Amino acid sequence: MARILIVDDSKIVRRNLNTILSKAGHEIIAEAENGMQAYHEYTKYKPDLVTMDITMPLLDGVRAVKKIITADPDAKIIMVSAIDQKNMVIAAIQMGAKHYILKPFDPVKVIAAVNAVLDTKSGGEQPPTNK
Repeated sequence: MARILIVDDSKIVRRNLNTILSKAGHEIIAEAENGMQAYHEYTKYKPDLVTMDITMPLLDGVRAVKKIITADPDAKIIMVSAIDQKNMVIAAIQMGAKHYILKPFDPVKVIAAVNAVLDTKSGGEQPPTNK
């Protein structure tokens, strides 16, 4: 399955996402607790997907998305946010994030979002359907 980088300043959230995604067959290649660390881990491992928190120390999720997308326009990033961070989620999607998950998250919705993003081609295009 996919190689995933989990980014969140909460160890509990990282652990929960790790459990959900690992049980779904994905490989968690790294975790980061802030946007700067996320950027370094991204450039080091080039994961297939990143789950990115919005509010973090040092570099927030929106600015981390911009930094990663600038380095790799094909990066696949899913934002993880609280419901009251709607404007920041919109900003992250405008910067290049592909999807979002609301906290507290439902494991079924996490897997659905991950699968939807992984099933898209680079640049956000939908894969062709086989008819």
